[in-house]
Amino acid sequence: MRDTRESRLLLVLLVAVAFALITVDIKGGQDSPLGAPRRVAASVLGPVENAAAGAVDPVAGYIRAIRDASTHQQRLDQITRENTDLRQKLASSDAAAGRTKQLDDMLRTAGTGGYTVKAAQVIAIGAAQGFSWTITIDAGSDDGLTRDMTVIDGQGLVGRITTVAPTTSTVLLASDPGFTAGVRLEGNNEIGFAAGQGASPMRIELLNGRAQVKAGDRLVTFGSQSGRPFVPGVPVGTVKEVQATPGQLTKTILVEPYVQFTRLDLVGVVVVPPRTDPRDAVLPPVPAASAGAAGNPQAPIAAAPPTTGRN
Repeated sequence: MRDTRESRLLLVLLVAVAFALITVDIKGGQDSPLGAPRRVAASVLGPVENAAAGAVDPVAGYIRAIRDASTHQQRLDQITRENTDLRQKLASSDAAAGRTKQLDDMLRTAGTGGYTVKAAQVIAIGAAQGFSWTITIDAGSDDGLTRDMTVIDGQGLVGRITTVAPTTSTVLLASDPGFTAGVRLEGNNEIGFAAGQGASPMRIELLNGRAQVKAGDRLVTFGSQSGRPFVPGVPVGTVKEVQATPGQLTKTILVEPYVQFTRLDLVGVVVVPPRTDPRDAVLPPVPAASAGAAGNPQAPIAAAPPTTGRN
């Protein structure tokens, strides 16, 4: 429509009529003369509005669902992070408590045996040095460690140092098949040589084929000159089986180690050997049920039947 004088007059007239109708409708209330036309318009346009709303509502609902899902996911992520942080704090607390106990046990063992130890943590296991039973600890020559030092924990003999770097060292575990150490039976002082057998009990050859030994007897390290590579008196393990070797000059026994080699964490390297041999003092207390038998080295021997191979 062109902007002419007639068009402007028509617009003013339409606006005036609209205001008049609105005024009449408001003043009329329920009896407004425009009520009937409005109801007719509602009946005609209502289905159209409902159809339009039905078409729009799923889209609006989808948009709301996306918005709500985003909010829920953010909350879920927040809760997940909080739970993770809490688990880490609990794990750190448990780990700290566990290491405190390990340190206490190790220091108690070292104090009883008169060993001066350097505490170290296990930072790697065998795969870092091949497939032998070894561990790597976070202490080395900078900490005063040298080759052939004895390594212990709170339970007993762990192994000996074989390689030393400035800040790390490699320890050959007593469970390694290439490991050998002199040992001594508690009470009767029979000596022999212990060798590792991996996950199986240690194999020990007692030099005396007639040695009085039975299941449950305990062994400690015999010790080496100047305490290298082994200091004396370190608990080794408990006799599990005595193999029958009639006519042999030596006697073979299988020993369950005190140390759990697959669960090592905190260890101690003996940097100064004891001034005197602690003998059997470092061994744990004998259970009351077996105290009498342990005090009688002449108790009958219960030898196991011959075996056909190594355990």
